[in-house]
Amino acid sequence: MVARVSRRLTSEFIGTALLLLTIIGSGIMATNISNDGGVRLMINVFCIISILAVLITIFGPISGAHFNPIVTIVELWRRQISAATAALYVGVQIAGAIVGTITANFMFNKPLVFASHHDRSGMSKYLGEVLATAGLLVVIALLRKNQSLRFAPVVISAWIGAACFFTSSTSFVNPAVTIARSMSNTYAGIAPHSILPFIAAQMVGMVLGIGVSRFFGAR
Repeated sequence: MVARVSRRLTSEFIGTALLLLTIIGSGIMATNISNDGGVRLMINVFCIISILAVLITIFGPISGAHFNPIVTIVELWRRQISAATAALYVGVQIAGAIVGTITANFMFNKPLVFASHHDRSGMSKYLGEVLATAGLLVVIALLRKNQSLRFAPVVISAWIGAACFFTSSTSFVNPAVTIARSMSNTYAGIAPHSILPFIAAQMVGMVLGIGVSRFFGAR
């Protein structure tokens, strides 16, 4: 039992770390090789959806591939995970996200931790986070309801990729990601003062996502 929990926590830690390494690292690389904002975004999004597909495929059978406290909280609400395990999941997700960000900064000769100046405040951006987060949870719930979880790596990655373009917030949808991205003053960063409003918007999106999922008969 202990070994199984350890594997699950390690999967969540490594998966979240690699996700942030990709988000921050590809953002820095995109800035290094192009001055075009559209090209930068395409590079960043392509890398994010690619790593998500990989991580969900390899770690899904081990930990469920949450990599996101919002997803873990919903699984706790569904009684698919204990409160103690959920708390551990959230802890290792945040720790993994921070480690991934620090590693990306180090790889590109940046300070290990330097606060982002990228302001992402405003109701329009918060609305984007609400919709992106709600949509993610509805996608997961309907995949489960339709017994189509085998398609999760592709479908979830596709939702995140699309939401990066069609939402004003560029689809953070993840408190651990939001916290960690404040520690890198690079392309994918977020200013510290934007963290709490973003997380609040994600929580609103979580409630909305649960409600819509239940409307469609999914949990």
